[in-house]
Amino acid sequence: MNIRKLSAGDIIESRCTRCRQVLNHRIVAMVAEKVVRVECNTCGGTHNYYPPPTAKEARAAKEKKEASPKTPRSASSTPRTSRKDPTEADRDEWRALRSSMAIDKAVVYDMNGKFRSNALVDHPVFGLGIVKLLIPPNKMQVLFEDGIKLLRCQ
Repeated sequence: MNIRKLSAGDIIESRCTRCRQVLNHRIVAMVAEKVVRVECNTCGGTHNYYPPPTAKEARAAKEKKEASPKTPRSASSTPRTSRKDPTEADRDEWRALRSSMAIDKAVVYDMNGKFRSNALVDHPVFGLGIVKLLIPPNKMQVLFEDGIKLLRCQ
């Protein structure tokens, strides 16, 4: 049986810290062959990788929940402030960096090209972007006006 090794960009199940459920996530970072950070495909939150509970752990958690008496939560005195949408934060960052971009120094995107962090990239579909993170062996995160995209590179 041939088992394919996981790499950045692959889909994997993980416990989401925001959704509080086991959901599909995209692998964002790995150390050696170990998954370290993931991005939830449902809510878009990025967090450390938490493997789904085993059947034994799930049973124990269910028994513990049923055994503990429920206590109502008290209302907080201050209203909750909503979090800023992550894609909106990316757009704000791109707008702030836009003024310092030297368009004539932008490298035309090529799947087989080599890129560096903070390099300016000119993509035929997404437009002008900045390399934010290189993910070995052959991927990179690029911040475009529409948000962060995961692209292949050399």
